[in-house]
Amino acid sequence: MGSTERDLAADLARIVRATADEVASDQGSELIDRVTGHLGVRLLEAVVVTRSWPMWEHANLQRGVDAYLAEHGTAVDWFGVAGGQRSPEDLIGMLVMARMRGTFELGSVDFTTTTVGPDAATEVVQLGLVGTSAPSGAPVVVAIRGGNPQWGQMECRLEVLATSRGLATEVRDRVERLMAEHDLLRGQVLAFGTSEHRGNELLTFLPRPKLTGEEVVLPDGVLDAIERHTVGIAEHGERLLAAGQHLKRGLLLHGPPGTGKTHTVRYLMGRLPGTTVIVLTGSAMRFVAKAAELARRLQPSVVVVEDVDLIAQDRSHGPDAHPLLFTLLDAMDGVGGDADVTFLLTTNRTEALEKALADRPGRVDLAVEIPLPDAVGREALLRLYARGLTLTADLAPIVEATEGMTASFVKELLRRASLLALSARPDEDVAVGDEELAAALREMQEARSALTRSLLGGSAAQ
Repeated sequence: MGSTERDLAADLARIVRATADEVASDQGSELIDRVTGHLGVRLLEAVVVTRSWPMWEHANLQRGVDAYLAEHGTAVDWFGVAGGQRSPEDLIGMLVMARMRGTFELGSVDFTTTTVGPDAATEVVQLGLVGTSAPSGAPVVVAIRGGNPQWGQMECRLEVLATSRGLATEVRDRVERLMAEHDLLRGQVLAFGTSEHRGNELLTFLPRPKLTGEEVVLPDGVLDAIERHTVGIAEHGERLLAAGQHLKRGLLLHGPPGTGKTHTVRYLMGRLPGTTVIVLTGSAMRFVAKAAELARRLQPSVVVVEDVDLIAQDRSHGPDAHPLLFTLLDAMDGVGGDADVTFLLTTNRTEALEKALADRPGRVDLAVEIPLPDAVGREALLRLYARGLTLTADLAPIVEATEGMTASFVKELLRRASLLALSARPDEDVAVGDEELAAALREMQEARSALTRSLLGGSAAQ
């Protein structure tokens, strides 16, 4: 090595030593002083332990940390990080850069708002740190980092700085237990969806439907059988387990489109007010494994998979059958028999379902047909959907004329008849008579309405 190379190497070594000394000194930065002053050690001696969760757990993380701080009598004094491009950096990275380059400095806490119910939201820490203590009394610093979809960060994080890994892990584990104790997802109606950023999963809150048994028009005994298999098992769960019986159950509601399968599902949601419900439809069905995992955690729970035929294609149709079928089967098998979890499936096409899903006990152990309404059912539906108006019509001819039609068809028939009545008598209360019902039925039976009839579950041609 020549003198020039030796001089260059010596210069580089001095720069490295100077940088290390600068970082080790921990002097001149309020942010560093705030952290190291609480921990009682230099930054390079601190240990960080991290745990991440999906973004929709952010409120639970906040609740867990808040409970931890309250448990340890900590005077809550959050502080933040200002300056620089913070999103790509982890906590230690920001602290090191604060010392090396002054890129980051002590700042205010960042807050954001997240939903915690169908019509409720709460404020959570997006980026902030707080000094507290471990269960043993040793000082630690706890940090919360929210997700940032624009940077592809779809997780929220807990970061614990301490003087040893054991202390940091102890705090992290306690926060996790407190999150479980204060889990705000429990007992909610939840639906998986996808975000606009890279198609990542999101969890939304839905209002719990409130329907009465009188609003569910099914043949005699059908609703009783459905309730016995869902609500009945939930009500007698402990005694069933004591008798050596399993709680996990699979219920398949099948029948033509528009007969009331989804309506029945909504009724069951209302009949199980303390139960967590997780709804999967459309493209969100790819989250079935995650839904099953969440259902195990939040039991008693119900996993609703609507139009299951879209993912449970019969393998005999070809080698490229939908792989989500296997994910669904694995998810159902992965839930233990003693778990109070119901898989509630609906389909318009039983012939498209694989036999292993439809018939095998432990996956689906009750299949119930939701048929086209008979004459008694159609009259009951007409009266149900006419509850908010005056119905003076003779229903017998309408009941006869709507044979083979679905509940959806009957509901739309009443709506159109109501509109005709309002158009004819705009200044009077809504009163539907023979004329309006007959006119609405003729309109829906006209040839140009063939597609509408089909979409409502009626025959395409009359």
